Amino acid sequence: MKIYTKTGDKGTTQVYTSEVLRLNKNDAILECYGSIDELNSHIGMLSALLITDKFDEAEPCLSQAFMFGIQKTLFSIGFAISDKPQIDDNATQLLEEAIDKLQQELPPQTKFILPGGSQLAAQAHICRTVTRRAERTIVSVAQQQNVPDICIQYLNRLSDYFFVAARALNFRSKIADIEV
Repeated sequence: MKIYTKTGDKGTTQVYTSEVLRLNKNDAILECYGSIDELNSHIGMLSALLITDKFDEAEPCLSQAFMFGIQKTLFSIGFAISDKPQIDDNATQLLEEAIDKLQQELPPQTKFILPGGSQLAAQAHICRTVTRRAERTIVSVAQQQNVPDICIQYLNRLSDYFFVAARALNFRSKIADIEV
């Protein structure tokens, strides 16, 4: 299969929904796909860093397998936007359980914190902010067409997960959060 088709050289692309559509590349659906794709790439980077720093072995909620699960769910959200939802109803609950588990080891947060600290935590914060953008774009798409509620719920909870993951990664690295 060729990677290039030249059919998008004039600013449009084909999208497969319940019907085949040709859309401008700045359409809200494509913005959403792009944000989710970018997020998936950042999660891939975080996953690679977790392996390098051996965090993968220490905590299942911060493992490469957990990150792969998130990436697969994001891929399913892409399908749900365009056609048929294939998202596990338990996906959001898994994030909530991970958040609760990670928060148990953390000191209470009493102030706002800045992104940063360790490289792992900084990457988790990047994932968090890109998740928020993906969430905003999916809300825009939901104003134009039917988007399953679970997609928005999952992205909302995912940004919470990355926030707590960043704090946990700093804590495990013995690096204090940068308080404002």
